[in-house]
Amino acid sequence: MTASPDREGFGPLDLLVVQATPFCNLDCRYCYLPDRSRTERMGAEVLEALFQWVFASGLVRAPFTVAWHAGEPMVLGPAFYAAAFETAARHNAEQVPLVHSFQTNATLIDQAWCDFIKIHHVQVGVSVDGPAFLHNRHRVTRRGVGTHHRVMRGIERLRDNGIPFHVISVLTREALDYPDELYEFYIEHGIEQVGFNIEEIEGPHRESSLSVHDAQVCFRQFMARFLNLATDGPARLWVREQESMTRAIMAAQPDAGVWTQETTPFAIVSVDWKGNVSTFSPELLGLAHDRYGDFTLGNVCTDSGESVLASPRFAALRRDIAEGVERCRQTCAYFRYCGGGAPVNKLAENGSFASTETLFCRLNRQAMLDVVLDRIQASLSKRTGLPA
Repeated sequence: MTASPDREGFGPLDLLVVQATPFCNLDCRYCYLPDRSRTERMGAEVLEALFQWVFASGLVRAPFTVAWHAGEPMVLGPAFYAAAFETAARHNAEQVPLVHSFQTNATLIDQAWCDFIKIHHVQVGVSVDGPAFLHNRHRVTRRGVGTHHRVMRGIERLRDNGIPFHVISVLTREALDYPDELYEFYIEHGIEQVGFNIEEIEGPHRESSLSVHDAQVCFRQFMARFLNLATDGPARLWVREQESMTRAIMAAQPDAGVWTQETTPFAIVSVDWKGNVSTFSPELLGLAHDRYGDFTLGNVCTDSGESVLASPRFAALRRDIAEGVERCRQTCAYFRYCGGGAPVNKLAENGSFASTETLFCRLNRQAMLDVVLDRIQASLSKRTGLPA
């Protein structure tokens, strides 16, 4: 979240999320993907139409990232992505800088994958929930077997090949009791960049272990302790939540506009293996709701960018999401640092985009801001000698 740039119309595209297959080789217990057992993959004709559509849409006006996500992207193999990257480059007539990234569970990483990643300068994020006793509670195979040893094997291969990567760990209620153990795990395995996702209520995952009365206090205590270790411990860690919240604080001038990718139309474009297009929260693609139906706005194989933008369903989504943002603006003291929340969380938890606070807001925004502001205040006090 940053101060709003000068924007005209929709976009520009910041993040293209490509769900090239719904299939995942794991069966994580908190997963929100409804079709992760399906084995279909994006065909060559859809890849061709996808990048032709993107670069003809008028949304590409700045460098952007192509995130190969949903399911497990590496089940498709390096040859698929070699063809996909070539297709993207061929349609990028203006040679707009773009970066390809994978969010992977790392269980399939071998030397062939490492060679491919290095040749194509792919950014890699690894999903690992810390030490085995935390990771194996939720990140399991379809037979319920823990996957920690397989993930760590993939991480070691990345390290052996000198490939930089970051990790994303999902925080459950149990994980909040172990900030020291998580920090020690990251340091032991040479992990330098960390992001935390909370266990969210989304899609078919209708309950979260964080929906308890003490979650906000425990989250605040966890983050305060973890950030102290990440800053002052034996080795420093870059923590995504601290960095993003610090940027939000720095940008929060009284007259500054506020925007987020997830509430800005077509700042994020999501495309599934069939070529279906959506925007706003990437998790919406593949879900359905009684009021909106599904969240497909068109298809790259059959619908122009203009027809997608003119979709009545898009107009309804845009109106209701904007109303939710405005309600947050009018009622929430944290709005300047948040920008109105994630639409998918509002829909999943409150049943409506035109709503306000969620579990995600209370933890990742409100509690996180409190922790970072406390740290800034303590740092200022230390430098000036004034009481915090």
